[in-house]
Amino acid sequence: MEEDEEEDYMSDLFVNVRQDVRPGLPMVRRMKEAIQKEGKQKEANERNRQKSIKEEEKERRDLVLKSALGNENKGFALLQKMGYKSGQALGKSGEGIIEPIPLNIKTGFGLGHEELKKRKAEEKLENYRKKLHMRKQANEQATDQFRLRFKTKQEERKMEGDLRKSQRACQQLDMQKDIDVPKETWYWLEPEEEDQNNENDNEDECTSSDISVSEKLHILTAYLREHHFYCIWCGTTYEDAEDLSSNCPGDSAADHD
Repeated sequence: MEEDEEEDYMSDLFVNVRQDVRPGLPMVRRMKEAIQKEGKQKEANERNRQKSIKEEEKERRDLVLKSALGNENKGFALLQKMGYKSGQALGKSGEGIIEPIPLNIKTGFGLGHEELKKRKAEEKLENYRKKLHMRKQANEQATDQFRLRFKTKQEERKMEGDLRKSQRACQQLDMQKDIDVPKETWYWLEPEEEDQNNENDNEDECTSSDISVSEKLHILTAYLREHHFYCIWCGTTYEDAEDLSSNCPGDSAADHD
């Protein structure tokens, strides 16, 4: 009959049941339990963790430094023989210190550390200066090479212009003497419509291509001086070889500068 009795709505069972079915409450309880479990696990790990040698040394050192000097300390015993009492200031009139000078312990630094640190800084600075110097030298060399290449290109263009001028003069002077064929193909300027497929011309081109521009210019100016008494640098045709040698400064552009 007791089982058929109506349940009391204020009983602990009913309250617990009602609490368990409230939305989100089981999740909050599980989170709290997980946090508590994690905290207990951290505490257990901290207790079970084996301390390192440095930590043990620090703990022993702190314990000794916090402890007052006793009679077993030889320095303290000598002070007591001279009338010193614990807690009393040093000095004849008691104007000195009461507590010993605290220790300033630096870990990770040994003798000569500052000197080593200074030397490393100087080496780093010296290496940086060397890199700057090498970079400066490399830039200067690159600039010099660029100037040299530019100068060489200018000289080559000038030499090619002098060669064309010599070829034009040679063609005109040869034709004035009724010379229809140049001594060498490259002595005259080549016509733009010249047939490049002609085998003979190709052979001549291969032969002339073996000679540099400076060599061609030297050969052609010598030919003009010997056969036509003409100097491209002066732009003058002399009467004979004696007139040429007497009045022409030389057979190169440098001689006429």
